[in-house]
Amino acid sequence: MSEHGHHHPAPPSAIERRVAALEALLTERGLVPDGFIEDVTRRYEAEIGPMNGARVVARAWVDPDYKMRLLANGTTSIAELGFGGSEGSNMVVVENTDAVHNVVVCTLCSCYPWPVLGLPPSWYKDPPYRARMVREPRKLLAEMGCELPAEMEIQVWDSSAEVRYLVLPQRPGETDGMTEAELAGLVTRDSMIGVARL
Repeated sequence: MSEHGHHHPAPPSAIERRVAALEALLTERGLVPDGFIEDVTRRYEAEIGPMNGARVVARAWVDPDYKMRLLANGTTSIAELGFGGSEGSNMVVVENTDAVHNVVVCTLCSCYPWPVLGLPPSWYKDPPYRARMVREPRKLLAEMGCELPAEMEIQVWDSSAEVRYLVLPQRPGETDGMTEAELAGLVTRDSMIGVARL
């Protein structure tokens, strides 16, 4: 990470180059229609992406009973809103409070809750993020623009193939008159990973 919190991606890895070559070959041979992969990517970014998680968060902010169910059983409660399946079959939701800030990482690879957050950001998969978030979370969060009070505890959750995490950010003040849809518009992907407060 740079001093301004911007991440400069590394050159494509060997596996990324192989994936690009395979994609080109499948398209060239007519096995995958031209533009299909881009369309799937666009759908994850625009339709299946973080707006699903934002709807979950907004519902928890306006419905205390839903929030209790969500924190007790994330998978079932998220499914109530129609989200689930592969990469989200065992979801745990952790709540930010005045005393605790939660952040998610996958130290082994890049396990990520696709049904509620869409495509993972490139920095989530990078070894520096994965290593530093465990060793020095407060410093890394500050570099990413999420400065936390010194007295606030930081809990780091390690996603895996068995369980994926979603952060429930704190509802901002002065939002009492907002609709659920308006509240969902305030929620960012980064806040549901825990690298931002909202």
